[in-house]
Amino acid sequence: MEFRIATYASHSALQILHGAKLEGFKTLVFGRERVKPLYTKYFPLADEFVPGEYPEEELIEKNAIVIPTGSFVAHLGVERVESMKALYYGNKKVLRWESDRSLERKWLEEAKIKTPGVIEDPDDIDVPVIVKPHGAGGGRGYFIARTPEEFWEKAKGLGINAKEDLGKVQIQEYVVGVPVYPHFFYSKLNEELELMSVDKRYESNADAIGRIDAGQQLKIGIEPSYTVVGNIPLVLRESLLMEVIEAGERIVETAGRLMGGLWGPFCLEGVITEEMEFVVFEISARIVAGTNPFIHGSPYTWLRYDEPMSTGRRIAREIREAIEEDRLNEILF
Repeated sequence: MEFRIATYASHSALQILHGAKLEGFKTLVFGRERVKPLYTKYFPLADEFVPGEYPEEELIEKNAIVIPTGSFVAHLGVERVESMKALYYGNKKVLRWESDRSLERKWLEEAKIKTPGVIEDPDDIDVPVIVKPHGAGGGRGYFIARTPEEFWEKAKGLGINAKEDLGKVQIQEYVVGVPVYPHFFYSKLNEELELMSVDKRYESNADAIGRIDAGQQLKIGIEPSYTVVGNIPLVLRESLLMEVIEAGERIVETAGRLMGGLWGPFCLEGVITEEMEFVVFEISARIVAGTNPFIHGSPYTWLRYDEPMSTGRRIAREIREAIEEDRLNEILF
């Protein structure tokens, strides 16, 4: 039986398709018709393009293994992804844990990961906070507040007008530090964790504000926003690597107890503080777009592999090895 690698036409699809081709797979991408030339003409990595947000029958018919991305999960929604019948790489149960910030915090706390404080009642805000909607939205809708009044004024933009609406967001204390996003891959076949790469995000307009002097910022009254527009490669000080890797190990171990396991790619999103502490505020339990600068590999993958190894290729290799060892059922949900 021949299997194909399939993914949604957005986010990190180019990397996934490229990695699949390197590992000898036929590829399929699905999505909006408008973007078809991106995957078939400008970057001809898709053997087949199928229009539609989720063409389930075609995916099943072609033995396509779907690789989930943030765009795919955000577009379809967690419940629809959980009920999909096409072959799916990974554990669908983790999606609910990463998309609900209360469950996500339980996961982080049980893994003994240092996290920002959470404020349940916005009327108790007495320190700067960052307010985040649930789900994978690429930073869209995040805002900073310093007082209860500022929170309620800005929250209107998210449709939050009363405390009954607070279930839409989580209010975290704002931690000052350098944004750091380490990308991991956990092999269920080998039971090994790999550090694949690290990035920081380029966010609009939070990163653009620094190009305007403080006096002009105050006059213009610009409010920072955090919508991700790109990703910048980062290499950590070697003295920080063990703390970051041990955090990843604890996340995997805790996932085994809470939701039956986490395998494949994932990312811990956080900051390194002045005290050199790694403070994590989110888990992305799938491939993240921050891996896209590393299509030819990162300094960390070159230390482990004597060949280019992107996260997309690492996924495809795990699937190929599972097929060869007749263990595919262990890594698909």
